[in-house]
Amino acid sequence: MYTLSNVTRLYQKGRHTVPAVRDLNLTIPDGDWLAVQGRTGHGKTTLLQLLGGLDHPTSGTIELDGQNLTRLHEAQLTRLRAGSIGFVFQTFNLVQTLTAADNVEAALIPLGLGWAERRRRTAQALDSVGLSDRARHLPSELSGGQQQRVAIARALVKEPKVLLADEPTGNLDEDTREDIMALLEKLWREHGLTMVLVTHESSVASRAMRVADMSKGRLTIRLSTRHPARSAAIDPQPI
Repeated sequence: MYTLSNVTRLYQKGRHTVPAVRDLNLTIPDGDWLAVQGRTGHGKTTLLQLLGGLDHPTSGTIELDGQNLTRLHEAQLTRLRAGSIGFVFQTFNLVQTLTAADNVEAALIPLGLGWAERRRRTAQALDSVGLSDRARHLPSELSGGQQQRVAIARALVKEPKVLLADEPTGNLDEDTREDIMALLEKLWREHGLTMVLVTHESSVASRAMRVADMSKGRLTIRLSTRHPARSAAIDPQPI
């Protein structure tokens, strides 16, 4: 479970101080799926980076399962990200000279697993996203949707507890976007993930348990009508 208390992240732009996130109090329970919407430049990606330990708040605390991320050293954060948090990005971020399988397996190297276990988990992850037959293909030999599936497999091969997705359908056409979202929803259910997804698309956000609107660094959360039964157990939080 994530617990954010009075989190503020300020940036300096010339002589001006810009609050990307301000006075944020938020709880994200285990198994929750929170979608964050808002205009560009209003703090969505900053929030995701804070949750992933890729950025540090100017003030306030961020806890994941009782660990205060703001007090961890970089080496500790690296270990946490390697084992507990999966990332999916709009631009896929695949290594163009590596095959699909090698891109996925690379995520396991920091965990110190043996070769056989890495290969087993890589094959399993690619199968879970429907790409067993594309394991030896380079990214340039895959469609945009297939590349994003590889990126999702790379995020999930670590068997993380949390999945953070930043505009995961932003570079895809409408039909492919629907396929990727159906896949993410399936994996969220099957793996019991806690998922936070940033998106501009209302059709994408509506799949989540909760939807948050972010404006000028502030967050207002509303329940999704897509999952009323599961959402009923989680109180809406005006932030």
